Amino acid sequence: VQLVESGGGLVQTGGALRLSCEVSGFTFRDHSIGWFRQAPGKEREPISCINSDTNSHDEGPYYVDSVKGRFTISSDTARNTVYPQMNVLIPNDNAVYYCAEYYVFGKTDIHCAYDMENGGDQYDYWGQGTQVTVSS
Repeated sequence: VQLVESGGGLVQTGGALRLSCEVSGFTFRDHSIGWFRQAPGKEREPISCINSDTNSHDEGPYYVDSVKGRFTISSDTARNTVYPQMNVLIPNDNAVYYCAEYYVFGKTDIHCAYDMENGGDQYDYWGQGTQVTVSS
């Protein structure tokens, strides 16, 4: 299992970045993808997730309140890649951004939001992270 993030960088306040999280060793069929960030001196923050393809929920991805309306996440099964899109970036978004996955066996009736709102500890494998810096 491997996850590789890319796309981070320096952007001005109000700008946008699209990250990529390319995965290998598993499929989206039965794995949930989570998106997290960690700012200097702060705890890791769960910010978004996509359910596995076999999940019974159809409400779409979860987003933490601080990014709702600004960030979106999508997946491309053919490319085995997840794309976190970040718009209207602000200095508070400065952080290292990570994608992670977990195998949802037996949990296809639970939205990934439940795990994210409880810290995201279910996520097992993590990428190396990509730095996002927003200048004021």
